[in-house]
Amino acid sequence: MTRLLSVAAAVAGLMTAPAAFAQGGTYYNAVPVAAPAKNSVITSGTLWKCTGPACSAPKSTQRDAIMCQLVVQRIGALKSFSVNGQPFGAAELAECNSRAG
Repeated sequence: MTRLLSVAAAVAGLMTAPAAFAQGGTYYNAVPVAAPAKNSVITSGTLWKCTGPACSAPKSTQRDAIMCQLVVQRIGALKSFSVNGQPFGAAELAECNSRAG
């Protein structure tokens, strides 16, 4: 009986994992200087969702600085950019904003 419960628990865990994985969570947060024209943009296969004054995206395989540069190319200069809750410093943000198109 214990083995059956263990198997059932493992199967239940596998069934809920895809839903959690699909949501992705917020890893990157970008606050543009001007409101973005679209509610969502895609950078290098990563979907950014923009609501209110900020855009957010799940973790990517790209380096953090590259993700910042990619998003400024799509939505313009940023007031702030954070990675997993840690904000970019002034120099990092300036370098990122230099790539705005």
